[in-house]
Amino acid sequence: MEPLKTSSFSRTSPTSPQASAAEADLVVEGGRLVTPEGVVEGSVVVRDGRIAAIVVPGGPLPAGPRLDARGRYVLPGLIDSHVHFRTPGLEHKETWENGSRAALAGGVTTVMDMPNTRPPSLDTASLRAKAALIAGRSYVDHRFHMGADPDHPEVLAHLDPAVATSAKAFMAGHHTAPVVFREAHQLEAAFASAARGGVRLVLHAEDQHVFDLLDSRGGDPGTYADYEPHRPRSGAIVAVAKVVQLARTHGTKVHILHVSSAEETDLLVAAAAEGLPISFEVTGHHLSFTDHDTARRGPRTRLSPAIRAPRDRERLWQAVLRGEASTIGSDHAPHTVEEKNRPPAEAPPGLPGVQELAVSVWTGMLARGVEPDTAAAHLARLMGAGPADLFDLAGKGRLTAGADADLALLDPTERWQMSAGHVESLCGWSAYEGWMFTGRFTTVVRSGRVAWDLAGGTVGEPVGRWLPGPARPAPDLPGARRPAVQARELEGAVR
Repeated sequence: MEPLKTSSFSRTSPTSPQASAAEADLVVEGGRLVTPEGVVEGSVVVRDGRIAAIVVPGGPLPAGPRLDARGRYVLPGLIDSHVHFRTPGLEHKETWENGSRAALAGGVTTVMDMPNTRPPSLDTASLRAKAALIAGRSYVDHRFHMGADPDHPEVLAHLDPAVATSAKAFMAGHHTAPVVFREAHQLEAAFASAARGGVRLVLHAEDQHVFDLLDSRGGDPGTYADYEPHRPRSGAIVAVAKVVQLARTHGTKVHILHVSSAEETDLLVAAAAEGLPISFEVTGHHLSFTDHDTARRGPRTRLSPAIRAPRDRERLWQAVLRGEASTIGSDHAPHTVEEKNRPPAEAPPGLPGVQELAVSVWTGMLARGVEPDTAAAHLARLMGAGPADLFDLAGKGRLTAGADADLALLDPTERWQMSAGHVESLCGWSAYEGWMFTGRFTTVVRSGRVAWDLAGGTVGEPVGRWLPGPARPAPDLPGARRPAVQARELEGAVR
């Protein structure tokens, strides 16, 4: 690859006599394009916020502003389908402005936000209110997971897909979990209702009864070395086994979040091989850290589910590289430094991660001997086509003509050390401080406009869109509406 240029954006016109007469809004020129068909040299032509053409070297290029991509991979704008941007009610931990800037710095142009806010998002009215609150504050496009309520499972059967196509269910509690499915009959009712409504359940799959038993006998963890034994793999394994059986019984679409152990992974791979509609996510932090880090470094890697043994981390990497995992997510869940520095029994689980996710995974793949083109294809699948397909994110996740012009330009070889000064999240800290990363996002394009430039920081405006769902009705709703009608309705809700 050619070395990077110090300035990559210009308004020069092409010199090719074959250049198209129709001017482009932007031409991303000369990168290694990560397309569904493979990694190829070429250029991307952008018009009206969409990819108008993929042009191979020597092909005709139109006039228009140039973005020099030589020496970089051009990925589809990445999707993080698991973030907690803390709006509403927890903005002392994170704001949507900071969280979405952190996303851009990490090559992410679309996020899916979780419902455990204050108040939580347990119905379509609360999701519309949340969208209105965020309007004009987001640098990235966004969709929301609704919260599943054990007291009102019937909501899932009637969920309007224009507002949400997925619902989050917590099977174990923690300080921000609004409601918890503690009992088997509650969970089964949710599975049955979600199946009727065509809703995908996304699950925090740990069994609260296992943890209650351990707490009653052993008390709170006294040190961070004690944390994982107090929240062990058995709690996750039991929960995943329940989920598999319920999916088998009801045919419910299920996506398991932050799988943490080898045993969970094997159960889920077997279930998918059986033909069950089950997929799973691996997080960047479960790929990066082990329980040794939690014992040594303390609260920064106190997470839920817990970080586990080195053998678990390696099994998760196998799932990523073999194509068994469907998505990689950050579970971006910031807390203040003061909150994280509390004693082990009081410090909340969670860390920021949307900014660090893709580069940490890229660094990990290269360290494991994965060829750069193959690593780029893995990123495009796990943070592009994978979540786009699971969650009906039309126009997202693929570098192809007609798709939204969301692009992430990655310098694959830059070596740099993460510090608190790089952190865009409001919390101001990272579990990766001191890490040497390989790879860095230099420019990010959202909807055909440069939204992030490494040299100058955020250069776009906070005009990220709340994304409408697919054009199909929930079972009890009359008549499918056209996507344009859905889009107008959603835009009206946030004005």
